[in-house]
Amino acid sequence: MKQWYVAVNGQQQGPFDHNFVLQNIASGQYNPTTMVWTQGFSDWTPISQVNELKLTTGSAAPPPPSSQAAHEIDYTIHGNEMQFVEIELDPQESAIAEAGAMMYMTDGIVMETIFGDGSQNDHRGGFMDKMLNAGKRLITGESLFTTAFTHNGRGKAKVAFAAPYPGKIIPLDLTKYDNRIICQKDAFLCAAKGVAIGIAFQKRIGVALFGGEGFIMQQLDGDGLTFVHAGGTIIEKELAAGETLRVDTGCLVALTQSVAYDIEFVGGVKSAIFGGEGFFFATLKGPGHVWLQSLPFSRLAGRIHQATPQHGGGGQGEGSVLGELGNLFQR
Repeated sequence: MKQWYVAVNGQQQGPFDHNFVLQNIASGQYNPTTMVWTQGFSDWTPISQVNELKLTTGSAAPPPPSSQAAHEIDYTIHGNEMQFVEIELDPQESAIAEAGAMMYMTDGIVMETIFGDGSQNDHRGGFMDKMLNAGKRLITGESLFTTAFTHNGRGKAKVAFAAPYPGKIIPLDLTKYDNRIICQKDAFLCAAKGVAIGIAFQKRIGVALFGGEGFIMQQLDGDGLTFVHAGGTIIEKELAAGETLRVDTGCLVALTQSVAYDIEFVGGVKSAIFGGEGFFFATLKGPGHVWLQSLPFSRLAGRIHQATPQHGGGGQGEGSVLGELGNLFQR
């Protein structure tokens, strides 16, 4: 019987017998674009172009084709302030994540570094198109590469990804938000494979110069689950049409594409200089959904920086009534 080799997530698998491949086509494990090779083929060929692998009368009927491009994954979020998300994968399902986010993975999962984000956008066009799609990640401050975690075994397998600092992990089903969410550059944690990670340019020059995130914010496109992380406590706001919300620029985590985002001057030199809130705040105008964080990482890092001994921080006896006078005895 003819033996087949199958390319799954860029890795060669097999050899498999003819009936095994047909069963996987019927169950939906292999789709028409899956590449196969057998003796006598000059090159890898998509299943849709192989007459021998087309299901005939009497064969098990394949399930209706799914319009969902991203992999379907299950998940559980653990913890309160230092959270991690545990993703459950079926055979041949994959999750993608930033380098260094993985906490643990069970047997059967293969880890692979991929160029870009592994979405459909990375497979369209030629070499320059792939470079452009991956370059978008570089502009947003991320790596050119992501890590894909694929379950190549049987049954269920799990992989977990941990938050980088205290806060909350927010699960987002992109199908509920018109397949697109715009978020701050470092918010993305992980997602189902098939979610595209791109850039969103803010058109207004005020947003570009004073919005904290500048012209460029991260844009997540697709029809799968994605997970973003933010600091402190997270609050969600549903803005009605024309409703306006003013927030500190660093407290904005994510918004739907229907929300208009602009920057306003605080107003009044005294308020700007002595108010402690900065010169600008973000104005969000509905309709749409927004996510806010109570503790931006930049604010947390700034407080830690100020508290270090080399920058006048207290070290020991931070709460002493002597204050700066006590530091004289440490010099």
